[in-house]
Amino acid sequence: MKNNFFNLYSHDFARVAVATPRCKVADPGFNAAETIRLAQEAAGRGAVLVAFPELGLPAYTCDDLFQQRALLDACEDALQQVVAASAKLSAAIIVGLPLRVGHQLFNCAAVVAGGRVLGVVPKSYLPNYGEFYEARQFSAADCASTTTVELLGESIPFGAGLLFEVANLPLLRFHIEICEDVWVPVPPSSFAALAGATVLVNLSASNVVVGKSGYRHQLVGQQSARCLAAYLYTSAGLGESSTDMAWDGQALIYEKGDLLGESERFNDQSHIVYGDVDLERLSRERFHTTTFGQSVRRHAGEVSKFRVIRFELEVPREGDLPLERTVERFPYVPADPARRDERCTEVYNIQVQALVQRLSSSGISKVVIGVSGGLDSTHALLVCAKAMDRLNLPRSNILAYTMPGFATSERTLKQARNLMAAVGCAAKEIDIRPSCIQMLKDLGHPYAEGKEEYDVTFENVQAGERTSHLFRLANFNNAIVIGTGDLSELALGWCTYGVGDHMSHYNVNASVPKTLITHLVRWVADSGAIGAGGSDVLINILDTEISPELVPGKAGDTKPAQSTERVIGPYEMQDFNLYYILRYGFAPSKVAFLSYSAWGKRDAGVWPDAPHASRNEYGLPDIKRFLGIFLYRFFKTSQFKRSCVPNGPKVGNGGSLSPRGDWRAPSDSEATVWMNDLANIPD
Repeated sequence: MKNNFFNLYSHDFARVAVATPRCKVADPGFNAAETIRLAQEAAGRGAVLVAFPELGLPAYTCDDLFQQRALLDACEDALQQVVAASAKLSAAIIVGLPLRVGHQLFNCAAVVAGGRVLGVVPKSYLPNYGEFYEARQFSAADCASTTTVELLGESIPFGAGLLFEVANLPLLRFHIEICEDVWVPVPPSSFAALAGATVLVNLSASNVVVGKSGYRHQLVGQQSARCLAAYLYTSAGLGESSTDMAWDGQALIYEKGDLLGESERFNDQSHIVYGDVDLERLSRERFHTTTFGQSVRRHAGEVSKFRVIRFELEVPREGDLPLERTVERFPYVPADPARRDERCTEVYNIQVQALVQRLSSSGISKVVIGVSGGLDSTHALLVCAKAMDRLNLPRSNILAYTMPGFATSERTLKQARNLMAAVGCAAKEIDIRPSCIQMLKDLGHPYAEGKEEYDVTFENVQAGERTSHLFRLANFNNAIVIGTGDLSELALGWCTYGVGDHMSHYNVNASVPKTLITHLVRWVADSGAIGAGGSDVLINILDTEISPELVPGKAGDTKPAQSTERVIGPYEMQDFNLYYILRYGFAPSKVAFLSYSAWGKRDAGVWPDAPHASRNEYGLPDIKRFLGIFLYRFFKTSQFKRSCVPNGPKVGNGGSLSPRGDWRAPSDSEATVWMNDLANIPD
């Protein structure tokens, strides 16, 4: 394993910071001291990039004082102090100051690292409307007649088209724009992103008025999303002149539209907000979104104007440095209750609408579905019920069958009967044991001769008989078979191929993971949509241990002889693995790091024998074990089942496994490279 597994820099993350110092107007010495103090604090926390507000060294509200030589000289002296302090820091510091270049004055951002000024970026767009009069003091970037500036005894790269790349953290390439630059129709950062910048930095002052905070969120969030980049936004805070304006010190960090960090507004003290940016995620999003490359080609002229300045930092790779960003334990299920309800509403309606379209286009008004009393068939039945309501058809057009076999428990059989009654579908029951015994006799299977041999053939005969009955019932009733298997099962190959639960005419659950189905069923239960009695049935189903119920247990057993999660690992962990492997293609080592960040505890015990209940924490050995199960089954043994799955709607950006959609893969690939990477993770 490269470097330290427990260090975020080993997994292509970078900690960045946005600082809002308390300032004094026209006192660069004081402001430099506060800038240095905050930069030291940020570097001590492991940040490699720290951004400060626009014109932060003198303060933004100096107005015509910017024409005074004494102030301009003091700003350069203050910059020298920051440069000297940076020699002992492992972070790049971006500060704002006015600079004389030729016979013009520019509103600039200076990038400082390792005791040097690496480059100076002037502001491109100068607001001269409303309360702003910047064109009174400054020139815009494209007014410059030079590409270098003599500063602190060195010739420094100068211009709006500068990109800064950390050579020993190559996915970190950042660009700087200043305040108004992001408010214009085509921000300079758009072209910078096309030129390879993964982190976009905005040094802003930005006074506050009613509603502006929310608009900043929209502006920064959307720019980060469109550019497939992280976006760091600063603004001035306490200490700026309140002659005609007020300042809230809002600082934001976004990553591809996701808010990573936000400062407390109207803070009386200097403060810093941090964000752990996933640089690999941004890179992978760009090569996954092929239109990004097309945009590079279309705007090649603008892209070619950028100059790249490479430098090295002492990246803090040694020792543990855990993530400080939140890694959701359930990536398919929002943690916020309001967003979770919104997600459930949308997914449910996508499934229903897709089924309505399939029935309408085929001219078929009936569906056949097998109901086991478990989660997946429960949710599929609920989708069928709502689809019939939308089509103004009676729910009796749902031909629901529960088909008890050799290991069906009284609990699940009762739940299936109660559920069908609550939904109001046409409910019937077929005992598949006689036909299974006949099949086993035809095969010469030992069970047909009275021997207790419960092998995979014994299991698959039951699964196959159920599916065979459903298809023939659909033929007989001019209906289609609704599949119930979910995305998690398909990822792990946990389905009987062809004549088993792998096959249907249309699978409404095809891209819905198990963890989300759990919340969908609970959401319906909480809504009371099928009546109080129906809600009770759904709650009982949610409390039932997940089992295929294909192998009989011993007399007196209260639990099923088979537990799905004992074999393939807890679904909460496998859905986590699925999301990051399928959506981003991360290496197992990074998936394990993310899993540990979300679920891990170093002294957590071994996963218990009661897998249905969430442990809330897992040790790294268990995380590796579950990930190993996932990798081997996903890459080595299960693709042939996914290469010929029935139609079904994609519901989320977490991806689907349809060979006609998100996932095309060979059915006979090896899992070696993934297993090798997994083996390098420490215990």
